[in-house]
Amino acid sequence: MSGANGAGARTGRRVLLDGRPVTLAERPLKGGGEASVYPVEGEPGIVVKLYRERPGAEQERRLTRMLAMSPLGDRPIDSNQAPELAWPTALARSPEGAFLGYAMRRFGEPEHVQLVGLFTRSQRLRLFPERADWRFLLGVAWNLAFMTARMHHEGLVVGDFSSSNVVVDRNGFVTFLDCDSIAFTDRGTRESFPCLMHTTDYSAPERQAGGPASKESDDFALSVLVYQLLAVGNHPFGGVPHDSQEDSTVKDNIAASISYVVRPERVVVPRGIIDPTVLPPGLLTLARRAFGPGVLDPKSRPTAQDWLRALDEERGRVRVCTARARHTYGSHLTSCPWCARAAATGQDLFNAPEPRQQVRTQVHVPPQSPQPPPVPPPLAASGRFDARKLVWALMAVIAVIILVALLASAMDP
Repeated sequence: MSGANGAGARTGRRVLLDGRPVTLAERPLKGGGEASVYPVEGEPGIVVKLYRERPGAEQERRLTRMLAMSPLGDRPIDSNQAPELAWPTALARSPEGAFLGYAMRRFGEPEHVQLVGLFTRSQRLRLFPERADWRFLLGVAWNLAFMTARMHHEGLVVGDFSSSNVVVDRNGFVTFLDCDSIAFTDRGTRESFPCLMHTTDYSAPERQAGGPASKESDDFALSVLVYQLLAVGNHPFGGVPHDSQEDSTVKDNIAASISYVVRPERVVVPRGIIDPTVLPPGLLTLARRAFGPGVLDPKSRPTAQDWLRALDEERGRVRVCTARARHTYGSHLTSCPWCARAAATGQDLFNAPEPRQQVRTQVHVPPQSPQPPPVPPPLAASGRFDARKLVWALMAVIAVIILVALLASAMDP
């Protein structure tokens, strides 16, 4: 909605949330090709998503039906846990009554960060100080699999499933954003609302080819995300195939079913990649199913329930390194892989660099030169050898001798 979006950029834009007037902030929190998300003045807990193009009747029906639903039942059961879905809470309309978008609860930093923030060392240390070790990443993967399984059980399909559409809090609980794109079928009218959005780096081949979102396409995206969490950010379809004539993208490798996790001999593996065997055997088996036969055969993919069971088995087996803080790893390993990597590369994936030893200097005093070796005592007083003084001293001695001789001669009778 180009006209609506232009109006939304003005300070003091007024919209109605289920008839209640509110004022939007001047600038959006984020904007994309489809919509922009604005804070609400005086109400920091909610945001309003306004579509760029004026939404049609189908989108309004979708949001109206979503408001009548109660997804995930009584979840969450922990009072300290945020809702697992950023579900619509009210329709947004213009003062004239035109449908513009919807309101939802706000999820943002520092309480919630995008899942992609766990994939790089600098972001982990900034966003999750003292917390984000491998055991934490395993727990986030478990929560992600649990929530996906619950959604599938209730007939919901994420559709646009990616590291940018999921946020995580400091306890590792996850929340799905952009719920207006979720695919579902209205139980009352049986009207189907498909998901038309997808993110290529997490899209199964059938989605890339224009097919509909399904539980199986969600399972593919979940498999990629679980692997990225356990491999500390590495995408399982990274790298360039040996037979490629030009640079290959992740999307290309997915479409061609080329993953170094399954067939490393076919790929020039990116530098610094984590060895897939850092995953415990049960989890690595699921990953190789997902990125091998499961790429082209949706029915061969591990389901969210499969991942949930395998992750649950590993949660109680995690080993703790005794040498370095925040080094935890799978029970199948006999030594810490993160210590080995730090020793080989000089970079610790889970700890901040140790501060360099500071060099002390004297304030306002120039640095002193190295001291010379000791000199013999006669020369130490003056600090240097002076030839002229020696000549004068010898002449004085000779003069005294001559004078003494003359005096002796004069006194001789």
